[in-house]
Amino acid sequence: MIKIDFQLNPKDLKKKLDLFWKLSAEKIKLIDNKYDASEGSPVFTVNGKYSTRGWTEWTQGFQFGSAILQFDATGDKYFLESGRKATLEKMAPHISHTGVHDHGFNNLSTYGNLLRLMNEGKIEFNQWEKNFYELAVKISGAVQAARWTNINGGGFIYSFNGPHSLFVDTIRSCRILMVSHKLGHVFQGEGDIKISLLQRAIQHISATAKYSVFYGEGRDSYDVFGRTAHESIFNTNDGNFRCSNSQQGYTGFSTWTRGLAWAMTGFAEELELLQTISENELELLGGKAETEKMMLKAAKATCDFYIENTPIDGIPYWDTGAPNLYKLGDYLAKPSNPYNDWEPVDSSAAAIGVQGLFRLGKYLIGKGEKEAGEKYWQAGLTVMNSLLDYPYLSTDSNHQGLILHSIYHQPNGWDNIPEGQKIACGESSMWGDYHAREAALYLQRVINNEKYYTFFG
Repeated sequence: MIKIDFQLNPKDLKKKLDLFWKLSAEKIKLIDNKYDASEGSPVFTVNGKYSTRGWTEWTQGFQFGSAILQFDATGDKYFLESGRKATLEKMAPHISHTGVHDHGFNNLSTYGNLLRLMNEGKIEFNQWEKNFYELAVKISGAVQAARWTNINGGGFIYSFNGPHSLFVDTIRSCRILMVSHKLGHVFQGEGDIKISLLQRAIQHISATAKYSVFYGEGRDSYDVFGRTAHESIFNTNDGNFRCSNSQQGYTGFSTWTRGLAWAMTGFAEELELLQTISENELELLGGKAETEKMMLKAAKATCDFYIENTPIDGIPYWDTGAPNLYKLGDYLAKPSNPYNDWEPVDSSAAAIGVQGLFRLGKYLIGKGEKEAGEKYWQAGLTVMNSLLDYPYLSTDSNHQGLILHSIYHQPNGWDNIPEGQKIACGESSMWGDYHAREAALYLQRVINNEKYYTFFG
């Protein structure tokens, strides 16, 4: 269980954040100068060098988005021009990519961040450039929403596995539907029928809360409060739920911690956005109060499960049911050990999930639930304090990764096992590095009293 440091203050991490952004700049330039882009998008490192992995194209937006976040944090225009130029030249295929559930990853990290920076006045206003970013986000949201499976009582954006498959990850692609909706985009189907992007986003979030998250009641009364399943399988003939499954976790009955982290941050972010949606818009979708109740329950459940099932320093192992964890002894009562002989940790889960802790904490404090909110907020600071330090922050000037000990696909054996080690460790991922930058930017803005950072800014 995470040993929450209730004395930690955001400003206590300022020196660590300064070092983080210095190292981050070095890593981005190292990739710019050394990575062979003809091989495809960089996905994860092998012996410290970024390599590609053909599966689905979901990390290129993180590469260019990292440069944009670096500019946001430091004001260094090299990174703005690098990120903006790459977005213009290379990201267009992602807007119209009908084969993936990753639009909220790729396109909000690039077009979305650039639009946000212009809206915040951090980059020079240009009406045509703003229109360009808005159009990209609008269309991306509609293309993502078209990847749709109807089920009893709603529907979901289906994964690359096919129409039967709901991934817990995809809650973060609901963001692109929400932003497209808020920009006033009209999504149309056959016969010019208008399809609400807000409705599809809420229905997907609801399906994720109902089928991907367990609460120890009803259908899953045998299970543990807050556990998540990576994949939920449906019968597409009658729209009924059939079973839980996992692609990157150990089983459908254990918790892949990166999937848990996607849910933590996804629900917390959408709770924040919900405050900007009017009651009238949600009246036909169950009402604002019920929608908020559903999201809040899932956010609390997943964050509580993370806190209770993660080692004291806040960095989790790759799956809470990993088969050899028992060989580590009482692993939850001591700091995570990426160099152990039995099971890898996944720092990228911490880099993603920490925002869920921060955002849920702030949300609850804003609602007057100070004690509950401070628990999540301080847990977030505790996790961040670990991520920004040894053995997770990469200080080796020859290593292209920023956050060490990330895991991609343990069941497939895709992760590098360094010489002299028995398990995968010491490597970085594009999603882990990007989300660490998001979390660092979030915290830096809090410390500096800047505009609150949201994906819909």
